[in-house]
Amino acid sequence: MTDILLIALFAFLGAAVAGLLGALVLRLFRHRSLVVSLTVVAAVAVTAMLAGTLAVAWAMFLSPHDLTVVTTVVAMAAVVSLVTAMLLGRWVAARSRELTLAARSFGEGGTFAAPVEQTTAELASLAEELAATSAKLDSSRARERTLEASRRELVAWISHDLRTPLAGLRAMSEALEDGMATDTGRYLRQIRTEVERMNDMVGDLFELSRIHAGSLTLTPSRTSVHDLVGDALAGADPLAREHGVRLVGSRVDALPVDVDSKEMSRVLGNLLINAIRRTPADGTVAVAAQRSDDTVVLSVTDGCGGIPEEDLPRVFDTGWRGSHARTPPAGAGLGLAIVRGIVEAHEGRAGVRNVAGGCCFEVTLPLAPVGHRRSAR
Repeated sequence: MTDILLIALFAFLGAAVAGLLGALVLRLFRHRSLVVSLTVVAAVAVTAMLAGTLAVAWAMFLSPHDLTVVTTVVAMAAVVSLVTAMLLGRWVAARSRELTLAARSFGEGGTFAAPVEQTTAELASLAEELAATSAKLDSSRARERTLEASRRELVAWISHDLRTPLAGLRAMSEALEDGMATDTGRYLRQIRTEVERMNDMVGDLFELSRIHAGSLTLTPSRTSVHDLVGDALAGADPLAREHGVRLVGSRVDALPVDVDSKEMSRVLGNLLINAIRRTPADGTVAVAAQRSDDTVVLSVTDGCGGIPEEDLPRVFDTGWRGSHARTPPAGAGLGLAIVRGIVEAHEGRAGVRNVAGGCCFEVTLPLAPVGHRRSAR
């Protein structure tokens, strides 16, 4: 037993010395290629075995012939191990370089394409993560391009819509100043109308900027959907009469919701105004509110004739105004964007779909929990 312990001690001491030297070499070459690191690891393993064997052989006073045989066997094992480590290192390094080139093209604005050659599990997992990140980045770039296009359209349309009333205000003010206006009252009423129109546009821009900045503050309270719809219909009735459009709100359930009444009235008002202006005379705009599981679905159906399928995903984008973008009633294309922002701030969602003869805008809101009141935020 004592001899075995001594052999184990001598083998451990020899291997430990080789291991410490190998760790020092690894630290010196830690920034070098993977091939070097694998070669050093293989060399350390073989050297540790050789050092332990020689220490035991020296302690056991083996004959020179036996010592030569042991040394030769270990040396052959070292050669095979080093060659295997180098080949493995070169293969892994080649796969790593391929992955690096693929990641470089992905970082330069392209789409990541994983190398076709088989690789290690770790590199394969890294390639999967890069592919997922590339897909997310492509989606983000597409959204950024869409938003940039929307911003450019918005600036162009706002500039167009502001230029017309400003030119009219300037002409009317000059006529009043020069005493050329024969009907001063009519001029003043027209000036007030144009000012109110511009004020509405600026108000929409301010509201949209608050939504995009995340600074929209809600004061939710328990409210009946029936009351919200009733107030919205009463507010839109004069405009509907002016356009010869019938408002129908017979299918409205008295469901409780926790919403900011002022902001939600703006949502319904925007939807109704948009529907009335798009519906021809003698048409009908129908408002409904029905329960769907734990939500309430508010819908406004118009008679606009429908929206092209390719435009449906863009309806709630900032600045979108459909095929009648240059007509004054179309506004600045902010109303529906404001609708979506306010609804999402209430943890709801807004959507649109085509129906027979027109389209249906739907706002889905969570029902108020029984016996629970939300605090203001």
